[in-house]
Amino acid sequence: MDYAGVVGLEILYMIAFLALTSAGLAIVFGMMRVINLAHGEFVMLGGYTTIACARAGIDIYVAMLVIAPLVVGVIGLIVERAIIRFLYGRMIDTMLATWGLSLLLIGLVTLIFGNTAVSVPAPIPGYQLGDYQMGGYNLFIILVTAALFVAMWGVLKLTRAGLIARGAMQGPDVVASLGYDPRKVYMVTFTVGAALSGLAGGVLAPLTGLLPSSGGAYIAKAFITVITGGAAVISGTLASAVIFGTVNQIVSFAAHPVTGEIAMLVLAIILLRLMPSGITGRFFRDSI
Repeated sequence: MDYAGVVGLEILYMIAFLALTSAGLAIVFGMMRVINLAHGEFVMLGGYTTIACARAGIDIYVAMLVIAPLVVGVIGLIVERAIIRFLYGRMIDTMLATWGLSLLLIGLVTLIFGNTAVSVPAPIPGYQLGDYQMGGYNLFIILVTAALFVAMWGVLKLTRAGLIARGAMQGPDVVASLGYDPRKVYMVTFTVGAALSGLAGGVLAPLTGLLPSSGGAYIAKAFITVITGGAAVISGTLASAVIFGTVNQIVSFAAHPVTGEIAMLVLAIILLRLMPSGITGRFFRDSI
């Protein structure tokens, strides 16, 4: 029974990890059809912001939940105004530009912080589950992810800002018919997506040592989660996170963590072959 509880909690953690790291990318892709290859670096910047603030004596919860999203959100706003706004509707050009941006950010972070791993202690101690020692901070990540997606659903479903955002998913003509400038809506969307990436990086910073190249570990999983989920921001991201997180952890416990990563990638290829428009394109077409 204890072992089953461990497996269940680890599956929940992996689902939360995938959903949290994919949220910012899902918003940008779902509303703007922009694939941001610098998403992993935005997550990485959120982690470095949290670590820098914690070392400066700022409360770690303030650093990860407030300062990291704000800092990365401002960086996202600058990127959108300086680069992305000139490339709307040009997916390949946007991918190339954000890939170059990712290399630039890696170089800048390496110049500032060096190329050695940095970390910050987890603020929540572990706990005992039968004969197994569990990470208490993992539960915090699960709760933050759940609260984030409930908040996203509330904004998209119940507010005028959500109505505008859902109009952006349909296209610029719909946004314009609501009386708003599509480019300003896209600017806000990209900024919010960057801020959510910063939140993910800040929350995940205490788990592992952070390197300037750490963004690569996030972008691959976030990319397959978002693309496989389809255009729906919430239902698509959660559906693919549940599928991939469950498969990854079950295979990892049965065989090896590397085998779990391979199984997740193979499953993504199979799902995209069977459902080219994503999970929500097949099953949740009217969902958010």
